[in-house]
Amino acid sequence: MARKSRKQAARRGGIGRVIGWGIRGFFLFVVLSVAWVLLYALVPPPITFTMIGDMLNGRSVTKDWMPLETIDDDMKRAAIAGEDSKFCSHNGFDQDAIAEAMRRNARGGRLRGGSTISQQTAKNAFLWQGGGYFRKGLEAWFTLLIETMWSKPRIMEVYLNIAETGIGTYGANAGAQRYFKKDASNLSRSEAARIAAVLPLPKQREAVTPGGFTRRYGNSIAKRIGVVQRDGLDACLYDDGDTAAPAEREERPKAKREDRPKQAEAPAPPPEEDIRDYIEGEPLPPEDPEMPAEEPAEPEPIEPDLNGL
Repeated sequence: MARKSRKQAARRGGIGRVIGWGIRGFFLFVVLSVAWVLLYALVPPPITFTMIGDMLNGRSVTKDWMPLETIDDDMKRAAIAGEDSKFCSHNGFDQDAIAEAMRRNARGGRLRGGSTISQQTAKNAFLWQGGGYFRKGLEAWFTLLIETMWSKPRIMEVYLNIAETGIGTYGANAGAQRYFKKDASNLSRSEAARIAAVLPLPKQREAVTPGGFTRRYGNSIAKRIGVVQRDGLDACLYDDGDTAAPAEREERPKAKREDRPKQAEAPAPPPEEDIRDYIEGEPLPPEDPEMPAEEPAEPEPIEPDLNGL
């Protein structure tokens, strides 16, 4: 009897130790993740898990950090137009988009996804690509942290500098250099829209001579850029941070470089290449089922930029 009691006590002691280790591990994770997020609030992320994956697969990694105030305003607007129209008004999660994604999933429809720019930034900066409930849970945690500890401009700055814009290419600036042979400080509206159109599937889409769905999607984003500017959907990226509707503001926040001459816009595509203006809540136009999956054109050899690693 005494022996049985000792075994039970030892078992309870073992369970207690496991629970204690779990609690200590949880608090250690919280402390380290908060410190990590605070560090990236001050310094550019030197490398990401996606970049490491590219290097392990033998690819070179090209990235060229550019401060947000230097990036062309239309590039910022294109990101909002294509990825997250409520970026300035939500707290990191777009409840309407999540609910719509769940409804479409229940119907078996093709998902566009409900991830915001904040969620994508959290994933790109701190986590790995792929799905699964565990990774999505971590993404939610880091999204909460960056929305709490970073400003909206900082979230956009990190996003536009580490998002994959092509095979082995990271950030809008590196993407502009790859596709258009110039930096991201002076993009035309159509060029910014094409880069934004590549973001969802950077390894399968091409910005220079896009075909099929990517071309139509880029045309749609180019039209939405004007809506983002007109309605002040990018207002949180500027100094005053005013997100009120235009009628409630005496003057629209001016882009810091609006007086700088812009490049001429590319000729508008013929009407049959356009798609309807984006309407909140509507699905994107379906891809042509008879069109083969787009393969990116083989880029010119790019020398790896490892100075920032």
